[in-house]
Amino acid sequence: MAKVVSVNISEKKGEIKKPIGRGLFRKNNGLENDAHAGNWHRQVSLLGKESIDKMKNLGVKNLSSGKFAENITTEGIILYKLPVGTVLRVGDVSLEITQIGKECHRGCAIRRQVGDCIMPREGVFAKVIKEGWIQEGDPIALSR
Repeated sequence: MAKVVSVNISEKKGEIKKPIGRGLFRKNNGLENDAHAGNWHRQVSLLGKESIDKMKNLGVKNLSSGKFAENITTEGIILYKLPVGTVLRVGDVSLEITQIGKECHRGCAIRRQVGDCIMPREGVFAKVIKEGWIQEGDPIALSR
């Protein structure tokens, strides 16, 4: 079963996010008090634990949830293979995938600290279409 491993937040864009356990995701805005929140197509970022593990297997040390600036770390779902427009139910929240991958900011804190960034290849972005709380352990399902 796919699930949320971590909910993460930061005050500034391009920074590593810190796990908060639980967060309020607002419709057409994103994670409350997160630097990326706003009325645009990349309100929420998601990255799979499986992608983080790929970096660990390459010998990159000290990786954990939020290090790639993702709002939600997932497990058990290959996010980057889902098409744009897919709707995920995450706990009580509905997220619509709007973008797969992104252009990398070469000088970002993540790349400087980690040496590489997997977000441009395997991270996905979404907008909140049904608001509510998401917390660690919440199930993730494809909405029908």
